Amino acid sequence: MPLVSVVMPVYNSAATLGAAVRSVLTQTHSDVELLVTDDQSSDSSMDLLREFAAQDERVLPRSAPERGGAGRARNLAIERARGDYVAFLDSDDMWLPEKTEKQLAFAAEGDAPLTFTSYFKMDADHDGESTEWVPNGRVIAARAHVDYRAMLRRDYIGALTAMYDRNALGTRLMPEMRKRQDYALWLSIMRDGADARGLAEPLAVYRSGQAGSLSSNKMSLVKYNWSLYREHEHLSVPRATRALAGAAWQSLRNSRI
Repeated sequence: MPLVSVVMPVYNSAATLGAAVRSVLTQTHSDVELLVTDDQSSDSSMDLLREFAAQDERVLPRSAPERGGAGRARNLAIERARGDYVAFLDSDDMWLPEKTEKQLAFAAEGDAPLTFTSYFKMDADHDGESTEWVPNGRVIAARAHVDYRAMLRRDYIGALTAMYDRNALGTRLMPEMRKRQDYALWLSIMRDGADARGLAEPLAVYRSGQAGSLSSNKMSLVKYNWSLYREHEHLSVPRATRALAGAAWQSLRNSRI
């Protein structure tokens, strides 16, 4: 059975962390390691993680030596990965119980080193466990196939659903950027020749605002997207402008779900 290394950055997440961790530990594919990096939280997040680690040896928390943001926290976890696959989950989101099992089968059948799935959206104040999740109709649908050119136009991959094959791609770290590190990682993998394949079934749950809202946080990503296109992907101004328009349209469309 392949070992899946689950990467989770944490910062002041005590209110939602328990449900996120339990959603990994209750996977039907139980051969997982949960690599958590606490980014110098000031709440009880690390205490909660130590409790989980004492109860389940698959939970492997560490504190970051200094605040470095989510990208650096993820990389510190990736560097510790022993698994055949690396997957990602933030500390306020959840996986549905069969996510790992179904995605591993999907990756094997399609010989795909980078896969992702559809996912549900839930409100920010949702209080519940992944094992109790009732489908709500708010679904971000995964595109069946994404190559580098398509990915430049729009980030089709929800980070909470992404999984890559370390045996095929090696250990891939996220570029050291303030934000959009996950998008930059998918692009770097595809630029090297590996397309991504999406599983249509929703297998994760993303904590978001109310349907129809477009948060200022989402709007603030515009400048980070522009920096990604120009400085990381070295796109011309016209190509970067088209890519930015696609990213803005995606945020608007997804906010309505």
